[in-house]
Amino acid sequence: MKTMAFVHSLKQTGNPEIGDFGHQKAEVEIISHINNNEVVAEYKGVRYTAIFNPFVGAYYVDDVYGQIAEVA
Repeated sequence: MKTMAFVHSLKQTGNPEIGDFGHQKAEVEIISHINNNEVVAEYKGVRYTAIFNPFVGAYYVDDVYGQIAEVA
C-alpha cells in the first residue's frame, strides 16, 4: 500500500517550542506491517525499517540507519 510517511533523511531543523519538529513526509510503499514496531517500507526503490505511531496515525521510515539488505 502506498502512503505518505515521515522519512528520516528529510528531517529539517524545526522549532519545537511551537510544535514544529522538522519532520517531512514523502510517498512510500508499505511492504509489511507485522506490528507497529515491525514495519518494512520501500522508499526510492530501497527497503527500510519503519514504525507506525498509532497516536499520530503515521509511519516513520528510517532511511538513514534502517536499510534492509537484499536477500539473494
